[in-house]
Amino acid sequence: MPAGDTMLAIDLGAESGRGVLGRFDGTRLQLEEILRFPNQPVAVGDTLYWDILNIFANVRDAIEKARAAGGLRSVGIDTWGVDFGLLDGAGRLIANPVHYRDRRTEGMMQRAFEIMPRAAIFNATGNMFLELNTLYQLLALRLANDPTLDIAERMLNVPDLLHYWLSGTMAHELTIASTTQCMAADRADWAWDLLRQLDIPTGLFGDIIPPATRLGSLRTDGAVSVVTPASHDTGSAVMAVPGQGDGIAWISSGTWSVVGVVTGAPLVTPEVLAWNFTNESLGAGRNRASRNVMGLWILQECNREWQRQGADLSYADLVQLADGAEPLRSLIDPDDPQFFRPGHMVSGIKQYCAGSGQPAPESPGEIARCIFESLALAYRRTIQWLEELTDRSIERIHIVGGGSRNPLLCRLTADATRRSVVAGPAEATAIGNLLAQALANGRIGSAAEMIDVVAQSFPTEEFTPGGDGAWDDAFARFQGFAGGGGS
Repeated sequence: MPAGDTMLAIDLGAESGRGVLGRFDGTRLQLEEILRFPNQPVAVGDTLYWDILNIFANVRDAIEKARAAGGLRSVGIDTWGVDFGLLDGAGRLIANPVHYRDRRTEGMMQRAFEIMPRAAIFNATGNMFLELNTLYQLLALRLANDPTLDIAERMLNVPDLLHYWLSGTMAHELTIASTTQCMAADRADWAWDLLRQLDIPTGLFGDIIPPATRLGSLRTDGAVSVVTPASHDTGSAVMAVPGQGDGIAWISSGTWSVVGVVTGAPLVTPEVLAWNFTNESLGAGRNRASRNVMGLWILQECNREWQRQGADLSYADLVQLADGAEPLRSLIDPDDPQFFRPGHMVSGIKQYCAGSGQPAPESPGEIARCIFESLALAYRRTIQWLEELTDRSIERIHIVGGGSRNPLLCRLTADATRRSVVAGPAEATAIGNLLAQALANGRIGSAAEMIDVVAQSFPTEEFTPGGDGAWDDAFARFQGFAGGGGS
């Protein structure tokens, strides 16, 4: 393969990060993971921080490994959404970014609504309401009279911060900016009036740039470009969904599950607000209308508890145990706020089931089955909401990300939603990151060509719906304690 056709995707998730090399021959993309490292928050006093300097050290290690492999042309970083660093006038980080599960945002949405009505905030931004959003993190700083907000000259979301450290260029990439609830719904600009009303310093916010933009070169190597992919990991994942069209929904499945469709414009209606959907940009006139479901975080937290108790269960072990457990015995609403914070997840699931008149799951297999089936039913609820919001029939669901490797979850999703499920590619986030770099490098001409490359490069597996009326009965039971629309 010609030199210079190698790219490096740094994909940072809430649990781990990795460096993935992509080699593109003009038709097919080949992947090679060259580094994987844990990404664990650090509690200091009452605050939960990201260890951003350790993250950056691992990013540099991945780059050095990629350069040693030869022919590295570009690097780009994608991460989770909403979190940020504040920089002073000399471009220095003032304090470590705070983790989105930190408690400083508790009650901040209600404080915001006292200043500006909920509907007005939604109409301005088109974003869903989550306490973790950048908007409420900044409001928490303002209401606490935190001095860092007065010192700060710029706010950069985590991928923008890391790109700045690599290239020396400050910029706000569009897809990550659109997760903040600080960006305007109808244009690639900030919601200035909202920010002023909440007394958030507008000088923190700079120009917003589209994905697949070249920021410059590595400070340490002028031959390697720093490219902003779709810097929000879900944005990169959606760019690698191998099917597009009006009849298709997608689920980016990992620590979080993000369920959505691609639309031509943001959906800003009372129903979108009522069902807490969000609009996030993909660039080039494309919008992600989606909703967060708590995702595999719940199982990850349970497994951490079991490991502390001496159990050595892999993810594959839990899937196997769940497959052998009694079906549709116990269900939870994954979106219940009690499942958002870390700690005591196993007992929380048992208490939820007992409190809703269901038998409490006891064994790891029963608990994992409860989580998987509950996720599948939450997906069904969200897909039906999407059909009503878009006035389009959804016939097929693409699951990408780590959850696509779980055949039980994919099969349960097909059965619960009564729709065909296409699983894969599992590495969608890294793939979308790399293909955006290829677009910036002039090796791909359009988003449509990106989809062709995905289809030619990576296999998928299809699951057809089965089962019987038991799923309809389970969904009615789920709706009874979880609430919400759909049928």
